[in-house]
Amino acid sequence: MNPVSQSDATAVVETMRAMFAAATRDDEASLKQIFADDFYAFDGGGRFDGMELAGLIKTAHAAGKSFVWTVNEPDVRLEGDWAWIAYHNRGSITDDAGTTPMTWLESAVLNFDGQRWRIRFFHSTRAKTAG
Repeated sequence: MNPVSQSDATAVVETMRAMFAAATRDDEASLKQIFADDFYAFDGGGRFDGMELAGLIKTAHAAGKSFVWTVNEPDVRLEGDWAWIAYHNRGSITDDAGTTPMTWLESAVLNFDGQRWRIRFFHSTRAKTAG
């Protein structure tokens, strides 16, 4: 297994942050650059191919929801031009009822295309809350 260099690990984390920034702005052009051509995601109990996840977020924004997403405690593993990342996403969802703090457990598989890390697979599940 190749050792993870700090610059590679940082680039993988920054790719995830860029995805969230683009999704916050409904910036489909940026997401198309971040997602690999065969991207898919498991989120909210469903599978979303290609840009379907971006469409889901855009629809939520149009309904008045806003999201805060962050990448915390990232664990990055590299093998050649492939990367796997797992992290805690601590943020919130805001709608007409107010702001609800949320934590998600997330992971992604990325591939380096010679110029940039691109997300091939993304998975998100809500973390269980104590109480």
